[in-house]
Amino acid sequence: MLLINIPNNPPFSLVFSKHNFRVSTNQTPPQLSQPSASSKKKKLALISFSKYLRNTQLQFISTNEKMVNFMMDKYIVPTFFVSLLGFLLLYILRPRLRTGPYYKKKDPKTSQKCDTQNVISSNLTNGECKLEKGSDADIIIVGAGVAGAALAHTLAKEGRRVLVIERDLTEPDRIVGELLQPGGYLKLIELGLEDCVEDIDAQRVVGYALFKDGKSTNVSYPLENFHSDVAGRSFHNGRFIQKMREKAATFPNVRLEQGTVTSLIEENGSVKGIQYKTKAGQELKAHAPLTVVCDGCFSNLRRSLCNPKVDIPSCFVGLVLELENNQLPYPNHGHVILADPSPILFYPISSTEIRCLVDVPGQKLPSLANGDMANYLKTMVAPQVPPELHDAFITAIDKGHIRTMPNRSMPAAPYPTPGALLLGDSFNMRHPLTGGGMTVALSDIAVLRNLLKPLNDLNDADELCKYLESFYTLRKPVASTINTLAGALYKVFCASPDQARKEMREACFDYLSLGGTCSTGPVALLSGLNPSPLSLVLHFFAVAIYGVGRLLVPFPSPKRLWIGARLISAASSIIFPIIKAEGVRQMFFPTTIPAYHRAPPVNKGSDQIKQNK
Repeated sequence: MLLINIPNNPPFSLVFSKHNFRVSTNQTPPQLSQPSASSKKKKLALISFSKYLRNTQLQFISTNEKMVNFMMDKYIVPTFFVSLLGFLLLYILRPRLRTGPYYKKKDPKTSQKCDTQNVISSNLTNGECKLEKGSDADIIIVGAGVAGAALAHTLAKEGRRVLVIERDLTEPDRIVGELLQPGGYLKLIELGLEDCVEDIDAQRVVGYALFKDGKSTNVSYPLENFHSDVAGRSFHNGRFIQKMREKAATFPNVRLEQGTVTSLIEENGSVKGIQYKTKAGQELKAHAPLTVVCDGCFSNLRRSLCNPKVDIPSCFVGLVLELENNQLPYPNHGHVILADPSPILFYPISSTEIRCLVDVPGQKLPSLANGDMANYLKTMVAPQVPPELHDAFITAIDKGHIRTMPNRSMPAAPYPTPGALLLGDSFNMRHPLTGGGMTVALSDIAVLRNLLKPLNDLNDADELCKYLESFYTLRKPVASTINTLAGALYKVFCASPDQARKEMREACFDYLSLGGTCSTGPVALLSGLNPSPLSLVLHFFAVAIYGVGRLLVPFPSPKRLWIGARLISAASSIIFPIIKAEGVRQMFFPTTIPAYHRAPPVNKGSDQIKQNK
């Protein structure tokens, strides 16, 4: 393109290409105002110049390679990238009908569709739910752990008739589920269950202490804007569950029964109830419009309601240390030792007991029977324990009360099924390093309660199906933040021979030691006080960039630059697979999902009554 600018006249251009073109001398020239003799001479010169270029066109291009022979529009590159981002956004937001983790693949034998022809029908009278003949309750809950007991109490307060079937109603004895984060405690208050942490010798937890290579730092929960009673709580898991069971049983519309649920009762793709065996061995059936399965990490019912992909990255070895007045290095703090090969946890569970959880990577553990486990703890773990806890740790090993438990991780991948819902560890699990399981479960219960509140008629399976889908979307911000942080933090805290992973681990410790936003931001995420997926990703990569910056000081050698690049790559390989498993759209763009904006259904029963009146 050759730009021609004639004084006192509009500019015009000549475009040259490798193809022949004609410049006609008979072509009408641009109309100029008040043409003069000098302008006519310039026009004739241009026409002559064009003819010359036509005859020597190829030679002109080849012999003038150093000259600019084309002009690129300045908007081409930005337009290209904007278009690329636009296509990427459309791909992410594209409608996924009957695909993805929230939908079950079609089975020729059975259908999971919400078939309105098979909906259970009922009429509403005086605002009370009239169940179909043969129904035993409004809602059946399978399991009475943290999730089941809390849900039974919450739904009973709303006036629902609840039947709870629990395999064993005696006090549980577990080595996990003993730390409730402040975000979970707030949900406990919201559900009216805060008194369940009273009279069980529960301990306040106000932050975390981190230990690495002889160094230590502590980070506190950002609780300045909350009531003075708001903090984390640590306790014996069994005592906490029994208190919630007792409180739920105080409602006359709750029936708590011991038994083992063997199967769900399904008709035309809709769950109508359960079949279970009582403590005495009697086979019984119970029917209800809605069945909530929350029978824990060992659930035998989840396979018909979700696509379980359970991963077991490690196992916990549990001990109880007996210390007077909780003589921890940092009182009222959870303690995390960045040991080799993986973290060690200490936190109080009573005024005289400290829980110790030693993480052992993989699923194969040293034998407890022949003493290999005790030897492993004394030779490999004890030297890395803080001096203040060393003697009590050895004493606990010698007592022999060593217990183990696999650490399971399972992203939520439900099949929306009319009449049924998964909740708790049977639905979604994450590594227990961050103690976020109970916070997620209590948050899910609050979401479910709000969704079911306007539904007086639970027998409408079509409306139930729609609301179960909205539950899976509305729970995502809290659940995905805690799940992603747990998985990412565990991988960062584990020792690795890779230099880039070592630098990432060191950078994480130093980043949290900086204080200010660098510590309160991540701890707010961990505690459930700020369930923001975007904030999580920003802080995670801030740690990675901080690690790169440490490498480039005082001099950015090629080796250090290479390690920094690998550090960013390692950070990406840690967090992106977890985000993908959680669901990018559900995690970052939940408002783009139709179920997020679903309005409460119209109460058909009440409308019919008004019309009859």
